[in-house]
Amino acid sequence: MSELGVAASGLKGDVTTRELERFERTVARRSAEIRATVPSIELTAVVSVDGALVNGVSLDALVVEAAAVALRAVPRANGSYRDGRYETYSRVNIGVVVADEEGVYAIPTVFDADTKSVVELEVELADYRGRARAGDLASAEQTGATFTVSLPLGDAVVAVEPLIMAPQAAALAVGGVQSGPVVRDGTVVAGQTIAVALSCDHRILFAVHGAALLEAFKRHLESV
Repeated sequence: MSELGVAASGLKGDVTTRELERFERTVARRSAEIRATVPSIELTAVVSVDGALVNGVSLDALVVEAAAVALRAVPRANGSYRDGRYETYSRVNIGVVVADEEGVYAIPTVFDADTKSVVELEVELADYRGRARAGDLASAEQTGATFTVSLPLGDAVVAVEPLIMAPQAAALAVGGVQSGPVVRDGTVVAGQTIAVALSCDHRILFAVHGAALLEAFKRHLESV
């Protein structure tokens, strides 16, 4: 057995073993738990962002603003499943996945996102990103989220199926900007779009609720 082990190792070249960091261990454990216990349904939509990209603020801030508007329009999605019941919340607190090519840094919370201007959201997101990379986020800034948004990881990634941060009812992920033909006023023209994926806890949200949330998100972002 030991010889087989050595041979297998040799076929793969030099092997480097690295222990998972604390955050990575937490992600691994929570992901396995959620996948095993939360029955989910996934919905997708394509959103035109031609107007958003020339708006003067970042697409990330506009995505968070649109998510907040959508949660106000579909309050059932701003909730959680708990022991055979679901609860909804009066505050719209959006957890934003802060990540780069090395992995997730943190999921800070934008509290009362529905009450903030898009400029305020942009400033807050920029602050979170900088302090997340420095490991300078307080634990209180990473709790209390009622919904989670994963922002684009780059234009090469068209869509990502988001992981629901149980017990939250749903999570939204946005792909990178894609250029291609779109239909506008009955005419096919060149445009830019993003794919949006929504994962819903099916114990709380049915397809009709998810569709309404995506429609509200799309309508707001395309109106910018």
